[in-house]
Amino acid sequence: MNDRRAVFIAVVLLLGLLAWLQYRWWFGRGGHRDVVVLEHRVEAQVSDNATRQQRNDALAAEVHDLKDPASGGAAIEERARNELGMVKPGETFYRVVNDPNAAQAKKQDQAKQPQGQQ
Repeated sequence: MNDRRAVFIAVVLLLGLLAWLQYRWWFGRGGHRDVVVLEHRVEAQVSDNATRQQRNDALAAEVHDLKDPASGGAAIEERARNELGMVKPGETFYRVVNDPNAAQAKKQDQAKQPQGQQ
């Protein structure tokens, strides 16, 4: 009788231990729920890192072009012209601006004409 009782107590203790471990795995700190949340955060961070790495690579290439003596300062000249509007001595600067209203009016005129006259 004592052997049966000892086995019963051992089984109850092992089942209690199993239940406690399962609770900690599913709901406890550092358990399954926390692991899933951290996996999602890692995926988001990896995506963010890839985006930032592309941006850094583009900036590094731009810095290399600006510092490259082989280009003869062409990259610096291009930036000065495009971003600062600088011109060389003796040059005349012309700016061509597309008028969006003119393009729309042209489309309307073409729509008004009969099909055979276009």
